[in-house]
Amino acid sequence: MAPLVSGFMLAVLFSASAKVITSSDQMCMEKEANKTYNCENLGLREIPDTLPTTTEFLEFAFNFLPTIQTTTFSRLIYLTFLDLTRCQINWIHEDTFESHHQLNTIVLTGNPLIFMAETSLNGPKSLKHLFLIQTGISDLEFIPMHNLENLESLYLGGNHISSIKLPENFSARNLKVLDFQNNAIHYLSNKDMNALEQATNLSLNFNGNDIKSIETGAFHSKVFQSLNFGGIFDLSIVMKGLQNSTTQSLWLGAYEDTEDQDLTPAMLEGLCELSVESINLQKHHFSDLSSTTFRCFTRLRELDLTAAHLKELPSGIEGMNSLKKLVLSMNNFDQLCQINAASFPSLTDLYIKGNMKKLDLGAGCLEKLQNLRRLDLSHSKIEASECCNLALRNLDHLQYLNLSYNMPIGLQSQAFKECPKLELLDLAFTHLRISAPQTPFQDLHLLQTLNLSHCHVDTSNQHLLEGLPDLRHLNLHGNSFQDGSISKINLLQTVGSLETLILSFCELLSIDQQAFHSLGKMSHIDLSHNNLTGNSIDALSHLKGIYLNLAANSISIIPPHLLPILSQQSTINLSHNPLDCTCSNFYFITWYKENPQKLEGSEETVCANPSSLKGVKLSEVKLSCGITALGIFFLVVFLLLFTILFIFSVKFIFRWKYQHI
Repeated sequence: MAPLVSGFMLAVLFSASAKVITSSDQMCMEKEANKTYNCENLGLREIPDTLPTTTEFLEFAFNFLPTIQTTTFSRLIYLTFLDLTRCQINWIHEDTFESHHQLNTIVLTGNPLIFMAETSLNGPKSLKHLFLIQTGISDLEFIPMHNLENLESLYLGGNHISSIKLPENFSARNLKVLDFQNNAIHYLSNKDMNALEQATNLSLNFNGNDIKSIETGAFHSKVFQSLNFGGIFDLSIVMKGLQNSTTQSLWLGAYEDTEDQDLTPAMLEGLCELSVESINLQKHHFSDLSSTTFRCFTRLRELDLTAAHLKELPSGIEGMNSLKKLVLSMNNFDQLCQINAASFPSLTDLYIKGNMKKLDLGAGCLEKLQNLRRLDLSHSKIEASECCNLALRNLDHLQYLNLSYNMPIGLQSQAFKECPKLELLDLAFTHLRISAPQTPFQDLHLLQTLNLSHCHVDTSNQHLLEGLPDLRHLNLHGNSFQDGSISKINLLQTVGSLETLILSFCELLSIDQQAFHSLGKMSHIDLSHNNLTGNSIDALSHLKGIYLNLAANSISIIPPHLLPILSQQSTINLSHNPLDCTCSNFYFITWYKENPQKLEGSEETVCANPSSLKGVKLSEVKLSCGITALGIFFLVVFLLLFTILFIFSVKFIFRWKYQHI
């Protein structure tokens, strides 16, 4: 819903490293020194004085600021992002942001706004993203628009707006996203839409509005990036209203809890009068489904029919040579041939994920799709005694294949020879029955990613991964090894190009020192949730600069001679291990406290022994492992006795030698 700012907001929400800024017994989290702060949900009634004036990103949601005025943020003149979600704001006074010329994003979601002064948004000359979701707005005149000529996205969802008529002083020239979802809009007029004429490639969202009428010509000759009319009862209204318009994406999906009419061929004829590349019709019912239903779909490049209650697609569909992506997930096919793939000869992406019935792969059902690159058949109850060459016949350009979360599948030797260009193969949580002594994956010379998690594969088969010279990412999560050990000779010796190896939840007890010797290119190893001890670290001695996850194992003590191996890695996670915090682990604990930059999961890396330190973070442990006063006393006594004994021994030797002269 927010393509232009989602990445921006995620970067703010997930910035690394943190320290504490205190203010009146409340704490704001510093996420980036002197720039990014999170003060959410602290019950604050003002901006903490301890926030530096250089603050640029401020998350202040779920606090209490019933009114904001010029003095509220006056110190923080370098703000570029300000989140005031659900701060119970009623009033925004004059010139509130007059000094904030760099302010790019203001989030006012969930505030019961009563008044916004005409000059309240005057200061931010660079304001591009404004969120006024669930603020009780019923009229767009409420928003002070005259200073928003640079605005790119305006989010107004969940309000009481009945008309999209924008104020005359608002310039839509730079607007890219206008979101009216879940409002009270029932009618769209020519006058309403004319206010948006300056906008180009606009994404316009009317999802969840009960639109009953669109004036003829309201969208005439207009060009959009995307249009969303999700949840509308009568789609023929939309089709007629959009005549002679252009949009790249048209979302017309329904919802489980909304009433809608069954789609008829006549209702969809309006598509012939508009230019569109991508259509989503999820959760609709089709009545009288035939080849004529798709008569106006011939210019489509993408079609999404997720959960459209389909049992088959009609044969004889013509003219859909432009279709590149087809989504048929969560339908009711019995056999793969029921999609009549030959009707879509140009497909590059096909998704039949989560089929509601047991899906039979059949033989050659997709052989006409010679351009297919991506095929997702996951979660579809597929069961096959012999897979997969018959089902994938003629798909020699396939690069991505997902068969995960299915029923048991039998793999013969060269099971994927029909797809020699595969780069990613996902078989996770599908019980594989591999009867051939050779690998079923041979001839996949371009395969880079293989997911075998929870596949019950025979890890003692040293030939299982042969013929994969370019394999970089291997997931063996949830598979078990004989006797809980990875021996010197193992199935990993044939995949020397590996960069990522996941061996979590494999019930491992030990790893031979030479087990990973052939894996010289590793950058990420996940050994978490096993039963490994500290001695297993020795198997990583030849690797440097890797991400190493050893969380949730049985590591209690790490011997000093293994610490250089940890020192040469980039990131290490030792959380949820039964770590010994006694003097027997002194050198490791000292190393741990000296290398905080290498450590992940420090909050959960705690002591298990002795009981007096159980649950204490390792970084807070202070060991005193010097010699005690009693120890010094016994040492002095020992040295004194040793000295006396030595003197008597020397005297005895000299006397003996003298007597034998």
